[in-house]
Amino acid sequence: MNKLYYILITFILFSFNQNLFSQNYLKDVQSVENIMSALTEVISGPADQERDWERFKFLFSEDAKLIPTLINEEGEISYNYWTPQEYIDMYKKYREGTAFYEQELNRITEEFGNIVHCFSTYAVRTEKNGPVQRRGINSIQILRDKDRYYIMNVFWSNESENDNLTSKYLPKNKK
Repeated sequence: MNKLYYILITFILFSFNQNLFSQNYLKDVQSVENIMSALTEVISGPADQERDWERFKFLFSEDAKLIPTLINEEGEISYNYWTPQEYIDMYKKYREGTAFYEQELNRITEEFGNIVHCFSTYAVRTEKNGPVQRRGINSIQILRDKDRYYIMNVFWSNESENDNLTSKYLPKNKK
């Protein structure tokens, strides 16, 4: 058999697998609530559980960015940015084998036209029901397309000594 035949078969199998992923994850992108829940679920889990990276990638637009902000000991602010695939690569290199549980504490959502902005307060634990290690805010921009939602950017900042979460960003009875 020739190379063209193998290329065609490979393309068909790849397309079939992509369609299966799409079917499995379609519910995740049908509403703001679903996509936000899926994002938290897919990054959280015990140390010995591999994350579902295909599900993770399905949540994002093709050119999405994940952007953590950092404050060093001198108080200088910096940031990184990753594509979803670069985030996965970073996670596998530095964090794989680590328990990580993110919990959404509160959310402020604003929508206009086909854009959605979620200011999502989070808490991070390294044990499922363990103590909170850190808190912060995810600023998540979402595009509402005609058939689904896409995460465009996740831009986040951890709470610090100088930047405490105020009652505006916390659940009403859990300040």
